[in-house]
Amino acid sequence: MTRQLAFDLPARQAFRRADFFESVANAHALAAVDGWRDWPGGKMLLVGPPGAGKTHLAHLWADMAGAVMVAGTALAGADLLALAQAGTVVVEDADAVAGVPEAEVALFHLHNLVVPRGSLLLTARGPVRDWGLALPDLKSRMEAAPVARLEAPDDALLSAVLVKLFTDRQTVVPPALIPWLVARMERSIDAARALVAAMDARALAQGRPITRATAQGLLDRDDSE
Repeated sequence: MTRQLAFDLPARQAFRRADFFESVANAHALAAVDGWRDWPGGKMLLVGPPGAGKTHLAHLWADMAGAVMVAGTALAGADLLALAQAGTVVVEDADAVAGVPEAEVALFHLHNLVVPRGSLLLTARGPVRDWGLALPDLKSRMEAAPVARLEAPDDALLSAVLVKLFTDRQTVVPPALIPWLVARMERSIDAARALVAAMDARALAQGRPITRATAQGLLDRDDSE
């Protein structure tokens, strides 16, 4: 008997402009990134739920502005002078510095090194008031940054994300499956990622193409948990 071997290959991440689908949920944030040369004070804060597209927009801006990228969790041990030399810097998950004294101090110094001579983009899950910052000077500087919010995905955005996720995995699905999924799945981009990965893994293990039945079994499992 022939056994089907499933190779769970990593999905190809695509952060090109052509892969970013504009909708009502993210149009304001996209416009803010495009207008980066006019940011008040040379800084901008992108706020939105996990998987809303903050990282994609951060990569788009890094390409446009020639920026270097650093995670908030890595700031405490980073070479701040080397980062600042680029003149344009992205700090992803900047809210992760909250409660870590060394990281808060590092973000404070990085801000002062980059702004106002250059430009600083920060991403976070929520507004600065909710971060829990302990360093007053950092809190005041972060609160002075204009905010562009990415909202939860609407139908059009969620549909486009599903198509992109399947395409990144080089997986072909029936077109009618996309609206069927949108009407039944949890309405978040993180949920879309998890569902597409699970469907792809199940189809590979079974040696069959992805169908509505594949999705239904996974959705039923999630509802029962």
